Amino acid sequence: MQFDDDARLDTSEVKDVRGSRIPGGKATVGGGVIGFIALILGILFGVGPDQLGLSSGGEEQPAPGVSSAAEVNRSCRTGADANSRPDCRTVAVVNSLQDYWRGEYARRGGAYADASTVLFTQRVNTACGAASSAVGPFYCPGDRKVYLDLGFFDELRTKFGSSGGPFAQAYVVAHEYGHHVQNLMGTLGRAQDGRTGADSNAVRVELQADCYAGVWARHATSTPDESTGRPLIARLDDADIRDGLDAAAAVGDDRIQERFQGRVTPESWTHGSAEQRQQWFYTGYRTGDMARCNTFR
Repeated sequence: MQFDDDARLDTSEVKDVRGSRIPGGKATVGGGVIGFIALILGILFGVGPDQLGLSSGGEEQPAPGVSSAAEVNRSCRTGADANSRPDCRTVAVVNSLQDYWRGEYARRGGAYADASTVLFTQRVNTACGAASSAVGPFYCPGDRKVYLDLGFFDELRTKFGSSGGPFAQAYVVAHEYGHHVQNLMGTLGRAQDGRTGADSNAVRVELQADCYAGVWARHATSTPDESTGRPLIARLDDADIRDGLDAAAAVGDDRIQERFQGRVTPESWTHGSAEQRQQWFYTGYRTGDMARCNTFR
C-alpha cells in the first residue's frame, strides 16, 4: 500500500486527543476483566459502547481535555508522511474513504455527510457513552464519529493472529466507515433488535460493513484526491488485499471464540464467521458495487 508522496493530507478529518485526560473519571467503560469480556463478546469493529450496556449509565459526561500532543496536526502533512507513520496513514485512509463516499453519493444523486475519526489513548467520552481502549475501534452514530486507539493494530496481530500490515489497518478503518454509511442509509439500527446468532441482523450489519470496506478498496487507487487530482492511494496490490482478508478472518466470531474460550458457539455470534467476513469483504472488492452488499436477503 503506497500513498502519493505529494498529496496534501486533510487533518481536519481526524481529531487527535491522544494523551488527553478525562476529568472526573466517573463515566468510563471498565478496563481489565470487563474490557476483556467486551472484546470476547464481539465489540470489535462495532458501534457505540452504550449498545452493550458498558457506558456510564446516565452519569454526567465530562468533555475530553485538550490533547497535549495533537501529533497529526503537526506531523501529518503529505502522503510521504502517511507512508512512514501509522497515525498519518490513518489520516490518509480517512481522507481516501471520504473522497470515495462523497463521490459515490454524488453519483447516486445524494449528499454524503462527513464523519471524523478521533484518535485516543486509554479512554474517551462519546455521544454513545464513555469507552476504554479495551472496547476496540467503534463507530458512534450519536455523534457520527469513529473512535480508534492505534494500539489496537498491535493487538490485531499479537492477540488475534492477523498477519498485520498497512492495509490490515486500513481495513479496520474502512469497516467503521461502512457503519457510517449504514447510519446515513438507515440500516445500522437493524442490528439493535437484541438478537444474536449466525443469521441475526447484528451479523448481517457487520458483514455489510465489511462489504462496503471492500467496495472502497476496489476504487481506492482510482478515486482522485482534491489536492492533486490524482488518487491519494497510488498502489494497492494483491498482497495488501490478502492482508485485509487475513484481518477480516482474524476477527471472525468463530476464530475469537476458539482462541479465547476454546469452543465455537454460533448462537452467540454478533459479527460473523471468519469465512463470512472474508467472503463479504471480497464481494465488495470484486464487484466494486455497494448494491451487491445486501446481506439482508
